[in-house]
Amino acid sequence: MIEELSRDVLGPLVGAVAYSVVGIALMVLGYLVTDWLTSGKLGEQIWTERNKNAAILLASNVIGVGLIVVGAIWASEGGVLRGVVSTFVYGVIGLGAMAIAFLILDWLTPGKLGETLTEDELHPAVFVNAAMHLALGGVIAMALS
Repeated sequence: MIEELSRDVLGPLVGAVAYSVVGIALMVLGYLVTDWLTSGKLGEQIWTERNKNAAILLASNVIGVGLIVVGAIWASEGGVLRGVVSTFVYGVIGLGAMAIAFLILDWLTPGKLGETLTEDELHPAVFVNAAMHLALGGVIAMALS
C-alpha cells in the first residue's frame, strides 16, 4: 500500500514541483533577458506605464519558454532529476536562441529594436518579434520530441 502510494502519488507530486520550479526559473530568466534586450525597466514599462509593446514582447517570451518546458517534459526519460536538468538546459538554449534572433532582427531592421518595442504607441515590429519567440519555442519543443 505504501509503495503504491509512493509510486502513484509522491513520484508525480515531486515531478510536478520540480518541473514547476524549473519552469518558473526559466521564465524569470526569460524576463531578465528581455529586460536586458530592451531599453528602460521592463517592469515599469508594463505595470506602471502600461506599455502594450513591452507586454506583448514579454508575453511571447513566456509562452515560448513554456512551449520549450512542455516539450522537454514530454521528451524526458530516465527519472525526474535527469528530466529536470535537461528541461533547464533546453530552456536556456531556447532563451539564447530567442536573444540571438532578437539581435539578428535588430541588425536587419532600421532603428534600435529594443527601443522601438518599448515605445508608447503600438508598433507592428512587436508582433514580428512575438511571432519569432513563439516559433522558436515551438521549434525547440518539437526538436526534443
